[in-house]
Parts: sequence; structure tokens; C-alpha cells
Amino acid sequence: MTDRYAVMGNPVDHSKSPEIHHMFARQTGEAIQYDRILVPLDGFEAAVRDFFADGGRGLNITVPFKEQAWALADRRAPRAERAGAVNTLYMADGELVGDNTDGTGLVRDLRVSHGVALAGRRVLLLGAGGAVRGLLPVLQGEAPAEVVIANRTVARAEALVELFADGGRLSGVAFDALRGPFDVVINGTSAGLSGELPPLPADLLAEGAACYDMVYGDGPTVFERWAQAHGAAVALDGLGMLVEQAAESFLLWRGVRPETAPVIAALRGD
Repeated sequence: MTDRYAVMGNPVDHSKSPEIHHMFARQTGEAIQYDRILVPLDGFEAAVRDFFADGGRGLNITVPFKEQAWALADRRAPRAERAGAVNTLYMADGELVGDNTDGTGLVRDLRVSHGVALAGRRVLLLGAGGAVRGLLPVLQGEAPAEVVIANRTVARAEALVELFADGGRLSGVAFDALRGPFDVVINGTSAGLSGELPPLPADLLAEGAACYDMVYGDGPTVFERWAQAHGAAVALDGLGMLVEQAAESFLLWRGVRPETAPVIAALRGD
């Protein structure tokens, strides 16, 4: 009997998760069915409970339900507990377990796929929303020399600093107070989806810097183009993160880690 998995969100039509997980399944020989489930904004808990009651094995959770998934889980992995958000759910010993694979996906894409070390580096995070909060627990585990969070509203950056102050050298600033250079810059704002950028100084990047946009599109994002124009040695979008976080979910569910490089290449049409 084929095991059922799905991604839940609102909207969810755009999700590449079914395509990714079906490629993983073919590669590993795992028998799964993976669907998209559009969930009413006021119907998340009922949808999750119905899915597992009907024999579902695991869920990915996308916007706007990651915080609700965190609250719904009976127990949470440490990285999800710290992140305050859950993007992966499954049942274990009769309990609903929540995990967050987003940060691991991004760090793995940087370090394993592109050879970008984070240990001992000066790292800048643009934005102070859920995407950045989800990344911080895993990023701090890589032992960077310093992490700076820049946000239009500095109070939101400072709130994250307070939450994660025990994880290493961390500070929050407004965009107009940014002082480079940084070795790694990660864009966690959603501004790029509308073709906009935060106000960034021209001297932000260190020599050999790597820039990473957590969003992705059909072509280079506006942040990738900015990075290339300002001398970044590496400029990446978030497609690799998407596939790597999916692989981490697949590992949690099936006990096997799929190869991500051929899936990324297929999605890019290479």
C-alpha cells in the first residue's frame, strides 16, 4: 500500500513539493503518494487531524500555517522549538511530532552544494521575519564569528537578538546603520518577490563574499543581480534550499536521504 504525504498551505498551487518528493521516491525506490492540500485559513487543525486519522504518514507545512503547526505538535525537535515554526509533521509513538527543516536546508545548500563555509565568518541576515527566525538555530550551530540581523524596523531585529542571544555573537540594526564588510549575506525578506531590495550600502561585501536569496524565480532574483553587480563571488537563489529542506523531511519520514543535485538540475531544466 502506497504511503500518503502532502503539503498543506494557502495558497498551495505553486508548490513544487509534489514534484520534488516524487523525484525522490523514484530515485530511492520508496513507494509514496504526495499531494497538495489547500487548507481554509480557519481550518488548519481539523485538516491535519483528518489527514493523519485517514492514514496519512507525513506533512509539509507552508505559509501561513507554520506557527499553527508548531502549536499543534505534541512534541517538537529542538531546532523547531527554537525556530517557533514547524514545516514538517509526522506521527511517532502516537504523538504528532513537529520539526523544521528550512534552516538545515539552506545551510546544507550553502556548505555542501556550494562549498560556502560559515564557521568563523561574519554573516548578515536581511529581514527579521519567520524565514530568518527559522534559520537562526541552525546557522548559529555552524559557529559563525558574528551574525547581524538588519531590518527596516529595528525593534523586530532586536527581538530576535533577545531570543537567540545565547547562541553566539548576535546583534540587530536598521538598514541605514549597516556597516560591512560581510562574508555571507542572506536575504530573508520577501521584498524580492515584488522586485524590490532593502537599501544596501555599496561596500557591504567582503572580498570573496557569498550572497544567498531565500526566494527563487525563473531567472536571477533582484538580490542575486545586486550581489553580482557588487562583486559577490557566489550569488545563489533559494531553489537549492527548497530541495534540501525537502530531502531533510524525506529523511525524517523514510529513513533515507535522497540525492539532491539531480533534482535541483531537473527543476532548473539543466
